[in-house]
Amino acid sequence: MQHCILRQEIHCTLSRVAMALILFPERLKNISVRCVNFSFVVVRITVHRQQRNRETGHTMKSGFFITFEGTEGVGKSTQLEYAASWLKARDIDFIVTREPGGTPLAESIRELLLQPREEKVADLTELLLMFAARSQHLETLIKPHLEAGKWVLCDRFTDATYAYQGGGRGVSQANVSLLENLVQGVLRPDHVVLLDAPVEVGMSRARKRGELDRFEREAVAFFDRIRQTYLERAAQWPERYHVIDATQALDAVSHSLGQALDGILARSVSA
Repeated sequence: MQHCILRQEIHCTLSRVAMALILFPERLKNISVRCVNFSFVVVRITVHRQQRNRETGHTMKSGFFITFEGTEGVGKSTQLEYAASWLKARDIDFIVTREPGGTPLAESIRELLLQPREEKVADLTELLLMFAARSQHLETLIKPHLEAGKWVLCDRFTDATYAYQGGGRGVSQANVSLLENLVQGVLRPDHVVLLDAPVEVGMSRARKRGELDRFEREAVAFFDRIRQTYLERAAQWPERYHVIDATQALDAVSHSLGQALDGILARSVSA
């Protein structure tokens, strides 16, 4: 009974925090500082629940979640196709999706985010829209497929939010973390494939694709900060990140990805 009451109190408090983020952005810094410890408590409680579920044989996620990250023009779409063919050749059930997007509602939010416009999009608005799309994506597509035992390959996920909104825009990492815990709980990608290339190389490729979206029109310094954030996160969690040199020839990049997938599959079988 006490656990039930505690969960209700946590849910109500998080709801108030989310509403405060929307209604009182000028207080965001103070809110984030006060909520860091609270978010940690929520994560600890959820981790304890998942540990108990494992002990009783009940798990929320039985599939495998792999995300593909990188700055613009590094070849994520091409390597996602390679990964899909790699899984298909091994008779592994999977889906391919993307962020922002992946479901009809989330794709509508994607259009709002990427469409160039005269009106400046506030950094907090952009952040909240990203997580709104992610929440819908998780609940209606990603989680059901993971629970069904499928592998989920996703073009970008929350690491991109830390890189683009955190590193690129300068949004507090604590605020990104707050929303990450609210929307995802303890769900994180099992592995992250980071395709890395100098910004100038990637942007030259992106320009050849056609008209640039709202993000692709940003200055080089914006993407330098994004790349640096990605590399910092990869250094912080080397067991989860697989950094691949995207300046190599296409076949060489795919070969490197294949080696990474071999290792991931071996670890998934032994887990």
